[in-house]
Amino acid sequence: MEGFITTVNGYAWGPAMLVLLLGTGIFLTLGLGFLSLRRLPLAFKLLFTGFSSHGAGDIPPFRALMTSLSATIGTGNIAGVATAITLGGPGALFWMWITALFGLATKYAEGVLAVHYRERDELGGYSGGPMYYIRNGLGKRWAWLATAFALFGGMAGFGLANTVQSNSVAQVLTDNLDIPWQVTGVVLMILVGGVILGGIQRIAATAGAVVPMMAVAYMLMSVIVIALNIQQVPQAIMTIIDSAFNGASAAGGFAGATVWAAIRFGVARGIFSNEAGLGSAPIAHAAAQTNEPVEQGMIAMLGTFIDTLLVCTMTGLVIILTGVLDSGQSGASLTAMAFGAAFPGGEWVVTIGVVVFATTTMIGWSFYGERCVVYLFGARAIMPFRVLWVLAIPVGAGLNLGIVWLIADTLNAFMAIPNLIALLLLSPVVFRLSKEYFARQSDVDNDDNGLGVLE
Repeated sequence: MEGFITTVNGYAWGPAMLVLLLGTGIFLTLGLGFLSLRRLPLAFKLLFTGFSSHGAGDIPPFRALMTSLSATIGTGNIAGVATAITLGGPGALFWMWITALFGLATKYAEGVLAVHYRERDELGGYSGGPMYYIRNGLGKRWAWLATAFALFGGMAGFGLANTVQSNSVAQVLTDNLDIPWQVTGVVLMILVGGVILGGIQRIAATAGAVVPMMAVAYMLMSVIVIALNIQQVPQAIMTIIDSAFNGASAAGGFAGATVWAAIRFGVARGIFSNEAGLGSAPIAHAAAQTNEPVEQGMIAMLGTFIDTLLVCTMTGLVIILTGVLDSGQSGASLTAMAFGAAFPGGEWVVTIGVVVFATTTMIGWSFYGERCVVYLFGARAIMPFRVLWVLAIPVGAGLNLGIVWLIADTLNAFMAIPNLIALLLLSPVVFRLSKEYFARQSDVDNDDNGLGVLE
């Protein structure tokens, strides 16, 4: 069974999927006239003025982004970046940047469509995301595709975002503090349960408090390491760029990497980290209190900017600057070694980071899975889903989850396919809404807020 799933996973995350993901981002970036790059300053302005409500919805736009980031900023930023650099060389970081730059447009389109096509459930809460913009935007004949997304999304969450995360926390605490996995499982169950049983309001409030703090703390520690090696930064950047186009030669415990390996693992890990195109983030953004889909789309794209261009870049530079790449280590162990080489006790940055990041991922993804279940079975399924989600946490803490990881990773790819099809087919709607929004802004401000090629 494991061999079969490994084969399916190889196809699911193979070159065709990477081309589809990256290609969708390129198409949307060009179609929007590079709006996703030109409007970054405006997006940050909207973010910092979006703490309060400005329209219909359940949570402020800022908290919608923090809920989204709580699910994306996780072990992928620590272990995923290290794995990409180990397998693809330093050049993998360059291709992660390229993926993120085009992924901004993908996230933008997801946010726009999520708000534009969202609905209210029987309890009055807002539901949105790929399943809703597929059904409401493409029509009933595409309803099967929406159902497929909801089914894959609901199941995938129990793997990568629940049991695998609790298992990661249990392992790191057992290895470093000798805490039994049973204790970790019960404590996590209580903590996560106390948050998600309160619904999106409590999830968003927790994310709004924890995510900025944990992201800033991790980046601050990374900046310290970079500052200690500031003279080597120009050379490190040159190494990243050179490796991206010429490959990386073997050195010490590092086996070397080809240009294709740099592209493959850079693109794959970049998308895995920021989830641009997977269709998860728009579920959170659909709950935002706003009447302007374009404004929430701009806030949504900041998730990719923060996750990959900031947090992942910090991790990659720390690994390269501290010279641990040829140690033979990989994953979170390599990142921990890098921080440990920079200053005494640096390994604890990774230990604490894994615990906090994995816990918030469990919280954020619980809402994604819940909305998928609501689409399939209605609001009556909310409480049974939350209870099942909480009960799965201690189970995952003590299991060998190798095959669970493979299954969930494959389901994530199956989530992406319906979402990417919808983004391409509904791209004219995104272009039209964007053009109309900036035309209105131009009329109000008497300023040139055009959309480039869209005009």
